[in-house]
Amino acid sequence: MTIISLFLIFTLSLSRKAFLASAGEDPPPRFELIHRHSPQLSEREANAYSPPKNLSERVRQLIDGDIARQEMISQRLEDRRRRGRIRKASEISQHRTFNGTSNIVKIPLRSGADRGLGQYFVSFRVGSPPQKFVLIADTGSDLTWMHCNHKGENCPKDGLTPPNRMFQADASSTFKTIPCSSRTCKVDLQDTFSLSMCPTPDTPCAYDYSYFDGSKVRGFFANETVTAGSIDRRKKVRLKEVTVGCTDWANGNFHNADGVLGLGYGKNSFAATAAKLFDNKFSYCLVDHLSPSNFANFLNFGNTSKQHIQNMQHTQLILGELNPFYAVNVSGISVAGKMLNVPPEMWHIHGAGGVILDSGTTLTFLGEPAYAATVAALRAPLEKYKKLGHVLGPLRFCYNDPRFDMADVPQFVLHFADGAKFVPPKKSYVIDADVGVKCIGFASAGWPANTVIGNIMQQNHLWEFDLANHRLGYAPSTCDFHSQF
Repeated sequence: MTIISLFLIFTLSLSRKAFLASAGEDPPPRFELIHRHSPQLSEREANAYSPPKNLSERVRQLIDGDIARQEMISQRLEDRRRRGRIRKASEISQHRTFNGTSNIVKIPLRSGADRGLGQYFVSFRVGSPPQKFVLIADTGSDLTWMHCNHKGENCPKDGLTPPNRMFQADASSTFKTIPCSSRTCKVDLQDTFSLSMCPTPDTPCAYDYSYFDGSKVRGFFANETVTAGSIDRRKKVRLKEVTVGCTDWANGNFHNADGVLGLGYGKNSFAATAAKLFDNKFSYCLVDHLSPSNFANFLNFGNTSKQHIQNMQHTQLILGELNPFYAVNVSGISVAGKMLNVPPEMWHIHGAGGVILDSGTTLTFLGEPAYAATVAALRAPLEKYKKLGHVLGPLRFCYNDPRFDMADVPQFVLHFADGAKFVPPKKSYVIDADVGVKCIGFASAGWPANTVIGNIMQQNHLWEFDLANHRLGYAPSTCDFHSQF
């Protein structure tokens, strides 16, 4: 299975006071997003996350993850088109970092995608006393779970023994199973594949959750306390009554992760529910994927700093249409100041197109009509440079000319329907694929298809998701947490 992004599930009935271990002036939580190529992950047993030996291997791994993820996204959205809605819980996503101030919770993100689950992992602590785990951060699902060992006599025991790193539920004083007879199980968790079986009123609420690649997990739901960092490095934030999955059976490849954090948009996802406690906002900032490993990405909850608000642009954030993905309303693309001739249906989310942001995808995938027009416009001033003799997966146009000058690359601009514009740095769409090799960093999604704005295109920007006002904010940023948040 592929590792993309992680989020914790929270019950909807929680008040802020009940959710925070201590009310008052405690800063909101923050989580670190760990990139899949981070040395932090290579230290784990089985060496499942070994950093690539060179740049070309790094790019190959990222592309392999993208291909699997695009299959997942296409399948999920095709299901929606056929049925008028997106099928529940299909596949795992990738990176995210969220940044904010006033009320801010912070989670660092590291990258972790190999087969469609995405590029980032999350480090977090659960239980009392806290137990530390590394989860796949998945923007394409809303179930948060970890491998779990619990000896309660009413708990399901479905098969396979979890790996060595598992949550010891009996060692936590705050672990509390959710009864299958409760409204939470029957109604609130229905979208997360809670099962209807309920042999006794106190039997834990069970789930059977499937991913697109055929991987499956089974277990039961419980409420627990999660401990996170904050903008104030001296303080920790304890979130109470977090709904998590205690998985006691898993079948598939989770790349030696301890579980998955579901970050997709949905009523039970950590993103939507935790944001309600902190001004209905979360944000993230992704550093350049080639940055040194000591540069961290963070996922934050709460308001963004005033410094970023001054430079921030806003556009409509479309929620509930392409769940669990976050969609935007694009009207066109320009290259070198000229609008490209792209059919309008490319951007219609109610038709065969539409545009989503996905931190679990590395490259930016354009529907074929937009891809052909964009690449043609970018290639024109680059014809004088020597081309690479072969293609690199979906990267069809690469150059290995020592004379290559980024000043010759025309400016790509994404235009939103409400007049806002996103102007990425050139290194976000003409990328380093190997030593001395530059590639036009767009891939074709085919047609019909959704356009996916990947994480390289998003890097070096702060992205703020205002869920209450359906508004997406974005601003250039160095993603330096200590100087900016």
